[in-house]
Amino acid sequence: MAPPSDPPATPDLLVAALPAQIGKYRLKAKLGEGATSEVFLAHDPFRGRDVAIKRVRPALVADSRESHFQQRFFAAEAALVGRLNHPNVVQILDAVADAEAPYLVMEYVSGVTLRRFCRADNLLPLAQVVEIGFKCAMALGYCFRQGLIHRDVKPANLLVVQDGERIVDVKVSDFGSVFNLGADHTQVYRVGSLAYMSPEQLDGDILDCRADIYSLAGVMYHLIAGRPPFDAVQQQALMHQIYNASPPPLARLREGVSPALQALIERSLAKAREQRPPDWQAFADALSALVAGEHVPRGPLQEVLDSERFTLLRSLDFFAGFGDVELWEVVRRARWQRHGYGQALYRKGDEGTSFHILTQGQVEVYRDGLSVASLGPGSSVGEMAYLAPNPELRRHTVDILVAQPATTVSFDPAAMEQLSLATRHLFDAAFIGVLVRRLHAAHEALAHPRRIL
Repeated sequence: MAPPSDPPATPDLLVAALPAQIGKYRLKAKLGEGATSEVFLAHDPFRGRDVAIKRVRPALVADSRESHFQQRFFAAEAALVGRLNHPNVVQILDAVADAEAPYLVMEYVSGVTLRRFCRADNLLPLAQVVEIGFKCAMALGYCFRQGLIHRDVKPANLLVVQDGERIVDVKVSDFGSVFNLGADHTQVYRVGSLAYMSPEQLDGDILDCRADIYSLAGVMYHLIAGRPPFDAVQQQALMHQIYNASPPPLARLREGVSPALQALIERSLAKAREQRPPDWQAFADALSALVAGEHVPRGPLQEVLDSERFTLLRSLDFFAGFGDVELWEVVRRARWQRHGYGQALYRKGDEGTSFHILTQGQVEVYRDGLSVASLGPGSSVGEMAYLAPNPELRRHTVDILVAQPATTVSFDPAAMEQLSLATRHLFDAAFIGVLVRRLHAAHEALAHPRRIL
């Protein structure tokens, strides 16, 4: 969790007047503060890791009128403790309704918010903006399937994970304004940030996921153009634009914006929700298609993007039973390899414990020099050596050679240990399916040799 106002890339350790601890958490630094809360870096002795603590300002708790609203916002996030488990959503770990200053304990994300990249002199490459949009869409789609509408999607609530100066991931944060479709108590309406608020949200109308789609499109517009879709000093003027004006075409504001990219953002910012993408999956698919169709210039981002890998895996039968969260684990943990024509994935007699799943290309299986099978995308090879209980069974009995340039994802036991238990169970189920199909094919070959031939 990043602070309400953007800090430098390395948190400034504001140790002056810093309390020793909040509850059981030892404080290490004050990361930042906003109008309603302050955020601290703390250490959780039970989990053995750093966490972020967002504490409501004590003065607001003492103010009876403000306290009413703060209690509502605190309760909205407190209800999500332990509920959200997605690689692109900040986890809420604990909530303490302290009488003087209630606080939330969250996953600590070392980085900055997207506000830093909304300035015209510090814009991200277009492909990276689309990649960020895709990951946020998948994360917000996951939240919507939990019955949640965020209602405050804005650059300050989207945290970037950095490796040096390179952005490697993004996480959705701050669920204080969330609308919980499953809640049985009265919820606050017309909350959010005006610059990214859809017309129906501004009206206080009943919302669905298309309100958040509008907001995310507004964030992407800002990241592309260096200015929000609508901008005015006076609130009434800004509201008039949201209801009545069209945002300036992106192609006029930035070089390299393709007609397809501009059309998707404009469609997602439509005044009428019926004209926007109907759901998060449709929006994510449209963003992925921009990359696949080369409608965004790669610039310095020549490597394969996570969104491409995710979309590729989701198209394969092997991963049909995997959910989005588990697929993201595979994208991040797998070893992605390219193999040229004639290259051997395995040789007869080799001993190994790894396995490959083809995502592209084709391999030939040779037994004693004779081709016995051709395998394409979605096929697994080497899984018997990986699953084998003893070294003798881990010895390969065939040669597997690349017949068409191939891309594979591979795992060994050490990499599999890094996966969650749920993801490992899905791999086991997929391997059982592979083995059953192979046993059935072998049975058919024995029972009906002419039919097989």
